[in-house]
Amino acid sequence: MPGAATMGQDFTMYVGTVGGGLAVSSDSGATFQHLGMRGTLPPSECDVRAVTVYPDNPDRVLAGTNAGVYRSENRGQSWELLDSQMNTEWPARSHRTSDQWPLQNIEIWSVTVDPIDTQTIFVGARPGVFRSKDDGRTWEELPLNVRMDGPIGTPRTTIVLVDPRDHQTVWAGTEVDAVYRSANGGDSWTRMPEVGPQRMAGDIHGLAIKSGDPATMFCTTPHGFSTSTDDGASWDLHEFPKFHEPDWKPGDGSAYCRTIFMKPDNPDVMLVGTGNTIPGDIGAIRRSCDGGKTWEAPKLPVTPNSVLYGFGSHALIPDTIVAHTVNGYLYLSDNGGESWRKLSKEFGHIRAVAVSPN
Repeated sequence: MPGAATMGQDFTMYVGTVGGGLAVSSDSGATFQHLGMRGTLPPSECDVRAVTVYPDNPDRVLAGTNAGVYRSENRGQSWELLDSQMNTEWPARSHRTSDQWPLQNIEIWSVTVDPIDTQTIFVGARPGVFRSKDDGRTWEELPLNVRMDGPIGTPRTTIVLVDPRDHQTVWAGTEVDAVYRSANGGDSWTRMPEVGPQRMAGDIHGLAIKSGDPATMFCTTPHGFSTSTDDGASWDLHEFPKFHEPDWKPGDGSAYCRTIFMKPDNPDVMLVGTGNTIPGDIGAIRRSCDGGKTWEAPKLPVTPNSVLYGFGSHALIPDTIVAHTVNGYLYLSDNGGESWRKLSKEFGHIRAVAVSPN
């Protein structure tokens, strides 16, 4: 069967779309069921920009939608809307007249579970970050205090990353307001120095941290990916060649970089999704096996039809990786990104993928 899994793989795949809700495959990508949060609101035409699987329990899945955060306890077969009342006592919402606002009125761009304390959930919104410390029953807005005068207007918090060295350190990447850091679990935040000289260098969609001495932080920008060995105090830009530029050399401009992925069992293996622009009409995967020092472009069976937008994997099945374009293509690797095949199923507009072992 085209797109079916190879022998030995057994996982569930979640595909979040804009305008098409959530699709779930329980047979490793061979077939999909369009659940549309069956039995609950929102309808099947909702926007799902974030999907994450709990690191300690692959049965539990969170989906961030344009109508709130939903959770499944059974790999996507049924869903519940998490308690939507937030306490908003911070200055970022001081202009509002009520101290409780429904989370489903917030535009959600990322959802993160603290791997050490899985009762703690972070939601990246437009704007800011929200946190629940009681498994999603109640929520509070955190004082990120993003700048509101960016080139896209109100910034989006596209990614929240809990530091693997200390889970009280939390990072947030924004579109377009650079990187923020909290040293106390999100209670307060510091805006880090600019990632690059151009304003759009603050358009952050990917963050990763490789432990070591010193540890290395990675973030993706429209100009390439940047690295920091001093916890974000300074950044060095690394470019990938523009597409169809055989005589390219550094300084000629670079491929657009959307996201970065670090293999959970081997952080030296890294993937970056690139394209000619956003959404673009051509994309590629870049892969490193030495912690980002050198890169190759794995051959894909079908050229991506947009920027390579995101990756999905799980620590319990680290060799299984799903990649997707904005314009509906899905690629699957069962050897840590060394080789890929395109799934036969295509979607209209994909914004998030996730996987969990069956």
